[in-house]
Amino acid sequence: MKLTKEEKQFLKKRIEGKIKDIEKYLDSLNSFKPETLEEYEKDEEARWACERACERIAEAIIDLAIFIIRYKEIIYNDEDEKAFGVLLKNNIINDNLYKRLHNLKGMRDHIAHRYGEIDNEIVFEAINEEIEKDVDEFLEIAKEIIR
Repeated sequence: MKLTKEEKQFLKKRIEGKIKDIEKYLDSLNSFKPETLEEYEKDEEARWACERACERIAEAIIDLAIFIIRYKEIIYNDEDEKAFGVLLKNNIINDNLYKRLHNLKGMRDHIAHRYGEIDNEIVFEAINEEIEKDVDEFLEIAKEIIR
């Protein structure tokens, strides 16, 4: 289905808003994440805040993926767990980024639904080594799409 000019503009504004939300969540995460794994494991309040920020970032990334799919007028069935696959199939993201975003979503599901114990070391490593880099790469793609 071809979008009208107004619909396209509306989606562009939604994408811009979602990008701002994600950048805000990343800034928040960076402002309260502990410096060391030991501090992270001892500070329950910071740990919970970091986990919640990860959830918010992952949820917003999924929303952004869906907005991009709609903006690009790609036929899509609205199942968020497949959004990254749709972007991969349509050459919007590469296989490497697909895997990293898929892992972020998996971590979000694990945190949100408490599938067993959360491995603090994995979450700490993700918030310090992976999430910002992966999210920034996806945000650059999104910004390029709406330019």
